[in-house]
Amino acid sequence: MSLQSESAILKPQNVTRHVDKVGVLICGLLLYAALVPPFVSFRANRIVQGEGRFLLDSMPTSVGYGLIGIIILAAAVALFVANTKVRLATAFATLVALAVAVGLSASSLIPPENTYARVSATSGFWLLLAGLVVLATDAIARLDPKPLTRLILLAVSLLLLSAFLLSGLWNDLSIMKEYQSRSDIFWTEAQRHLQLALGSVFAAMLAGIPLGVLCFKVERIRAAMLNSLNIVQTIPSIALFGLLIAPLGWIGNHVPGASQIGIRGIGAAPAFVALFLYSLLPIVSNTVVGLTGVSPAVRDAARGIGMTGRQSLFKVEFPLALPIILTGIRIVMVQNIGLATIAALIGGGGFGVFVFQGIGQTAMDLVLLGTIPTVILGFAAAILLDALIDSKLLSRGKAT
Repeated sequence: MSLQSESAILKPQNVTRHVDKVGVLICGLLLYAALVPPFVSFRANRIVQGEGRFLLDSMPTSVGYGLIGIIILAAAVALFVANTKVRLATAFATLVALAVAVGLSASSLIPPENTYARVSATSGFWLLLAGLVVLATDAIARLDPKPLTRLILLAVSLLLLSAFLLSGLWNDLSIMKEYQSRSDIFWTEAQRHLQLALGSVFAAMLAGIPLGVLCFKVERIRAAMLNSLNIVQTIPSIALFGLLIAPLGWIGNHVPGASQIGIRGIGAAPAFVALFLYSLLPIVSNTVVGLTGVSPAVRDAARGIGMTGRQSLFKVEFPLALPIILTGIRIVMVQNIGLATIAALIGGGGFGVFVFQGIGQTAMDLVLLGTIPTVILGFAAAILLDALIDSKLLSRGKAT
């Protein structure tokens, strides 16, 4: 028997098909979400219990069957198509179709001129959204796009979201009705949320990076500093906010001018200080790790060309350690955007105002009004800083 005939016989037995486990998971999730759980919930008013409506019952029949067909196509692409660009384009197209469908479902279920009825997205919608987001992020991870491409994708996603919000297609959804009745305070709390999150990170950078340099230069204080910051990091957020009320209240009452600049026992001051303290450990430790990772040969070369210790630190060592320092800042940024929600418990404001009001009133759409912007802010901040870190790594690689 010839070698060709032997290979022809053996080939079918030796070849095994690779199964994409992520594709199987996404396919199963999309099909289950489209057919089994309710797609939206209808309520006659804001306080009564909702009635679940399945996908085909919640919108015009043609739209429902069209959406199911698109979801089945997306599930097939996730399971059988390996081309990452096709997977990404399918995920984006299906997300747009899902966004249109949920808006149409609210418009079709609410009777004309009825201002009391509410339509909310339920488990079917959220599971579909989760499956499509996983499909999109998996495709982006496999493509491994350049930093600029990631920023373009983020900008396109935010523009699409803004277009849907401005189009009025979602105006009949319950979450948008909650926003419409609180539009003024929403943007005030959004500003406060950003002030707390970004301001605390900026203050932690001003203090943490020099502390990290000091810990790197003076090894004797490194362990004590990092252990102290570790202890702060282990304190639960609500407990730390509460512990700061008494000392800041005393300062506000006894230090001249302190209360005038906002330092008091409750409000933004204890929230800001707590977020600042939580931010120190990642920034300080990453600064130490980044500077420690600089090759001794690089320092010797800097000294060899006549650089002083200060010049070597700022012109050679710090730029090389910058990607790792930025990684610590990324961790802190996303962490503080989420933790700033807790500030509402002590009068600090932010999106947590809507979250805790919604919990108190058993109004999940009000909870989502505070939760969704927080998630979007954290997601956008992570992508922006990841792109910045990767661009620094690329520029450092070209330089070396």
